[in-house]
Amino acid sequence: MAEEDDSQKTEDPTERKLSKAREKGQVGTSQEVKSWAILMGSLLTLSIMAPWMMGGIKDYSSGFIENSHALGTGVGSLQELMIDALLELGIYLSPIFIALMILAFAANVMQTGFLWAPDKITPKLNKISILSGVKRMFSSRALVEFLKGILKLGIVSVLMVAMAMPFVTDLELMPGYALADVVDRMFYLTIAISTGAIMVMTAIAIIDYAYQKFDHNKSQKMSRQEIKDEHKESEGDPQIKARIRKIRAERSQQRMMTAVPKADVVITNPTHYSIALEYKMDSMAAPRVLAKGIDHLALKIREVAKENDIPIVENVPLARALYSAVEVDEEIPVEHYKAVAEVIGYVMRLKGDIPNVEPESTT
Repeated sequence: MAEEDDSQKTEDPTERKLSKAREKGQVGTSQEVKSWAILMGSLLTLSIMAPWMMGGIKDYSSGFIENSHALGTGVGSLQELMIDALLELGIYLSPIFIALMILAFAANVMQTGFLWAPDKITPKLNKISILSGVKRMFSSRALVEFLKGILKLGIVSVLMVAMAMPFVTDLELMPGYALADVVDRMFYLTIAISTGAIMVMTAIAIIDYAYQKFDHNKSQKMSRQEIKDEHKESEGDPQIKARIRKIRAERSQQRMMTAVPKADVVITNPTHYSIALEYKMDSMAAPRVLAKGIDHLALKIREVAKENDIPIVENVPLARALYSAVEVDEEIPVEHYKAVAEVIGYVMRLKGDIPNVEPESTT
């Protein structure tokens, strides 16, 4: 069943899926990039700090060798000597250790940005389960990591041996070298081998980084059903949204129909459009649309107008223009003042509010 489910996951992950995975600490990161950054940083730190480090170690070693006859042989003296040697060595090697910590952190940030994922470090029973541990040990991912480690170790080992071979002859001559020359020679050997390792690690890191990104994207792939479910979860069920829109439209229509009896005139085209206008000369700057509709709703507006003895005026171009240009509860725009004023004037003459003169055509 799992294989069937995986075979259905053919779609690229959505931004929401990747974001949730990131919150859980599931991101594509390459351990090889970390190893490369640490090795590169160590080499650079060693190159820059080598004179100071080697000089300090050389001076300490020289003093130790020159005064070896004065060293105590008791247990306490040897312990004191060991502690002193470790402290001296730690001081001179501390720049490398500090660089390693900084670079290990920077390598992670470089790949994923700043990431805080408490879920990643939260204790879980499946993490300590023997069965889960065995499954992880023999998973395809574990096999790939194992083979990759073997391949990397083999390549780096062969390269290091090949680069160290020219220095093997030095071993026979080193007993005749001064201590300073031995230290310098070891330094050059370290730099040469590290440079070769860096070249190999750079290639491995690039390949592994690309693979980890690809593998992470593959592991996050989704089926079409998952995408549909996510869309419903984030946007809402389309059927429910359609139902809500229908209810809102019905309520809006009900409010419009209750406002129609307050209209002073209804302009029609005459069958497809109906626009109910209200105009109170003393309190309104311009006529206002109380209701508008087309087809069935337009018919209902005309029916309510007839029931309430509201004049219905046929004006095809004006009805179409007002329907397109004005929303309910909005005043008509300036460009329609003249045409609407003629209609309002005609209605007022019918009611006897102004002297009755021959009206201009309203169609």
